[in-house]
Parts: sequence; C-alpha cells; structure tokens
Amino acid sequence: MSADGLPPLREVIQRYGLAAKKALGQNFLLDLNLTGKIARAAGPLEGTTVIEVGPGPGGLTRALLMHGAGKVVAIERDERCLEALAEIAERYPGRLEVIPGDALKTDFVALAAGKKVKIVANLPYNIGTELLVRWLTTPEWPPFWVSMTLMFQREVAERIVAVPGSPAYGRLGVLSGWRAQARIAFDVPPQAFTPPPKVTSSVVHLVPRAEPLPAELKALERVTEAAFGQRRKMLRQSLKPLGGEALLDRAGIDGTRRAETLAVEEFARLARAM
Repeated sequence: MSADGLPPLREVIQRYGLAAKKALGQNFLLDLNLTGKIARAAGPLEGTTVIEVGPGPGGLTRALLMHGAGKVVAIERDERCLEALAEIAERYPGRLEVIPGDALKTDFVALAAGKKVKIVANLPYNIGTELLVRWLTTPEWPPFWVSMTLMFQREVAERIVAVPGSPAYGRLGVLSGWRAQARIAFDVPPQAFTPPPKVTSSVVHLVPRAEPLPAELKALERVTEAAFGQRRKMLRQSLKPLGGEALLDRAGIDGTRRAETLAVEEFARLARAM
C-alpha cells in the first residue's frame, strides 16, 4: 500500500491494463514523490478546487488530494482509466469528480462555476499548448483560474517563459508574458514517466497579471504572427501587410529592429496602433 492507503500505481496500471496510448499523448507519472512535488509547486491547496486534465491512472490526482485540495475535478477522455479513478474517489468521498470527455470540448469557465480554481496537470503532449493558449486568452479577466501548474516538454516550457532576445522567444512568450507571470518550477527527466518520452519535461507555474497591458487579443495575435512569421527580417518588412512603416511610426518603434528584440509592452503598443 502507498501512503494514501491505495495500491501502488504500477499495480493499478497492471490491474486495469492501462498501457499508455501514444495517440492520446499519454505518459504516466508513477513516482508519488514527484507527483507530490508538482502538487506543492501549485502552492497551498487547502479548501481549493483544482482542475486536472488527463489524470490517467491518477498519480497526480492522488498527490493533489493528499496535499489537501478541497476538491479535484478531473477530465479524462480515456475510458480505460475511469475505474482506477473511481477507486480514488471512493478513498476520498466527495472530493474527486471525474468528468469523462475531451478537454478541448470542455467549457472550463462553466466548470469553475464562479469559484477561483487552480489548474494543475501533467498535460497530454499533443494538446498542451492549445489548452494553455485557450486559458491565457479567456475573455473574462482576471480569469477563472488563480494559477496554473502545468507539465510541458522542456522546449515548449522554454517558449512559454522566454524573454526578448532569447532564441525561444516568439508568439507564445509574448502571449504568456502579456497575460501572466510564468516561470519554470523544475525539470522532470524522461525516466520518471511510463513510457519514457524522448525529451525532458518541465513544470511551469503561471499566475495571471491583475491588469495586462491594454491590447486587443486579435490585433496582438496578428502583429505577433506577422512579426515572428519572418523573424529574420526587419519589422518594416515583416509588418508590411499590416501597415509597415506607418504602423511602426504610430507605435514609436524603429522599423530596422527584428521581432525577437521587442518587449511585450512594445507588441501591445503595435496592437493598439492597429
């Protein structure tokens, strides 16, 4: 038995035949010390509602409940995992709600039901970035989440926290820098997972900015898409379709600069100038 009185995860996986499916972007975390570390990275959980995406056999789910989460709402599209999760729900009566379904089709604002929630997840690799962008661009701000503690491939994590001038800086870095403060909490080696992915993973912690710089999302997306779409070119060239020199003059930005040198604040200025 594990510390929470439930069987070890390897045993759970064997009993329910839960070989990870590549098509679902699954890599299961079996080390309860590590899942505990992720739960702690999310900050105090007592009395908090936590949304988890892709719990699989429930390693992180168990850690969140052990670390005092008031309630965990877990979204899982792999029906094979539901019995294993039901076992955890039984061990923690009234504290785990499992929603079978696709996270990409889930209305998270409705799920939060007016409560401020924390999102903590070892995200399936194939939908991680898309979910993050949706959560960062939710129309209501401050958003329905008070923090997000999420696992990504290291390369994606570096893009999320990237600053101007770094090779990883691009559209994702601008978007997350505009709406949130993001940092890499720690790395997770491939051998921590079953099956081990080919790359190192990282846990990223994001906190929403109370008042993001004024900019319209659609305009900001168009500006960053054009600028980073031809990142080796000067801005007066890459931003030509959006107004080129005239747009840059309105924003007070030198047209000979390149996209990766612009701070988030300057991209927001370009978006407003549009």
